[in-house]
Amino acid sequence: MSYKEAKEKYAAYGVDAEAAMERLQAVPISLHCWQGDDVRGFDTDPSKPLTGGIQTTGSYPGRARTPGELMADIDQVLRLIPGTPKLNLHASYAVFNEENGGWVDRDKLEPKHFKPWVDFCRARGLGCDFNPTFFSHPKCDPLTLASPNEETRRFWVDHGRACIRISQYLAQELGDSCTMNIWTGDGFKDIPADRMGPRMRYRQSIDEILSEPYDFRLVKPCVESKVFGIGVEAYTVGSAEFALSYAAMNKERCIPLLDNGHYHPTEVVSDKIPALLAFFPEIALHVTRPIRWDSDHVVLFDDETREIAREIVRCGGLDGRVHIALDYFDASINRLSAWVTGYRNTQKTLLFALLQPNGAWKELQDQGRFTELMVAQEEIKTLPFGDVWEEYCRRCGKPADGQWMGQVQAYEQAVLEERV
Repeated sequence: MSYKEAKEKYAAYGVDAEAAMERLQAVPISLHCWQGDDVRGFDTDPSKPLTGGIQTTGSYPGRARTPGELMADIDQVLRLIPGTPKLNLHASYAVFNEENGGWVDRDKLEPKHFKPWVDFCRARGLGCDFNPTFFSHPKCDPLTLASPNEETRRFWVDHGRACIRISQYLAQELGDSCTMNIWTGDGFKDIPADRMGPRMRYRQSIDEILSEPYDFRLVKPCVESKVFGIGVEAYTVGSAEFALSYAAMNKERCIPLLDNGHYHPTEVVSDKIPALLAFFPEIALHVTRPIRWDSDHVVLFDDETREIAREIVRCGGLDGRVHIALDYFDASINRLSAWVTGYRNTQKTLLFALLQPNGAWKELQDQGRFTELMVAQEEIKTLPFGDVWEEYCRRCGKPADGQWMGQVQAYEQAVLEERV
C-alpha cells in the first residue's frame, strides 16, 4: 500500500498523517553515549569491572575505546535515525588532553573537559543532556551521596556541583536546555540497621548540589529513583518515594525522572506519566526495556513502550513537558544496531501515538461509550502504520526499515572488526 492510500485511511478516522509526521520531526530524543562502549567511559581503568549496580553482559567485538572511536560510531548512528536527536553524556566521558591539562578526578571536572563534545554537537546541530557519574569509581565506599564518611560524601557533592556547571556550559554553548540527571546506586545488599540516616544524608547532598547557581530555564536537574540493583538488593536509598518526594518539595529547582526499568514488575510508567503531569510542569523520562528487573535491554516496539508514547502525546508532553532520553546497553549484539533499533522504535511509538484520534476517543470515554471506544482502539491497530513510517523516514532523508542494516554491517567490517 502507498503512503497516499495510508493517509486516506487515517483521514477516515479523523487523523492527519501529515501533521503527525511534522510534529514528530521536531521532538528531541536524547541518544545515550554509553551504549557504544558498555558504560566504560574514559576516566578510569577500563580493565576493571563496573560497580554501583551497573553491569553489561556480552563481548561483541568493536566496543569504542576512545572518544574518537565513540564519536565515529555515533556519527554512523546519526546517519540512520530520523527526527531530532540530542546527545546524552555521562561525566565519565570527559575528554582529557594536553590542551585542557590532562586527567583530573571527578570532583575537579570543568567545562573545558567537555569542549570536544560541544564541538561535536555544534557541528551536527545537536543539543546535549548530562549525567553525573556516581558509580565505577574508587571512592564508592559503596555509598556516595549517602555515605556516612564525610570525606567521601564531600567528594561526590563536589562532583555533582561540578556537573551543574558543566550542564550550564553545555546549554549555553549549544543553545538548548540540558537535562542533568542525578542517580546513584547507593544502598545495601542486606537488611540495614538504619534506613533513615542514609536518606537524610542523601537529601542534604542533593540540596548542596542544587545550591550551585544555575538557570533553571537552561539546566533541568532531575532526581531518578530505583527499586533495587545488583549488590543493593535489600535497600535503595533513592527509592521511588524518596525521589518523587524530593522533586515535589523542590519544584522550583528540579524535576522528577521516570525510568521504566526502575519499578516493581507490575508497575507501568505509562500510568505514572499523567499522574505526575497533574502536578509537575515538566518531567524527564528514560526509555528502556526491563526483563524481570532493570536489565536495560534494547527498546522494542512493544505494548508498554507504545502506551508510554500514547500518554506522552495525550498529556501534551511533546510541548516541552516530557524530556525523553534512551537508557540501555547491550554488549551481546552489534552496538550500533542496538542504538539504531532502540531509537527508531522510540520514534515509531511516538508516531503511532500521534496517528490516533485521541480527542475523539476522549469524548467517547467522557460519554461512557466504552463499547465504541474499545472497538475504535482495536480497529486502528491494523491501519497501514508502516507506510506512514516509511514516508516519515524518506522525508527525514533516512533509510526505511529493511534498508539500514547493511550499512551497519559494512561499518562493522570496515571499522569495528579492526578494533582489537
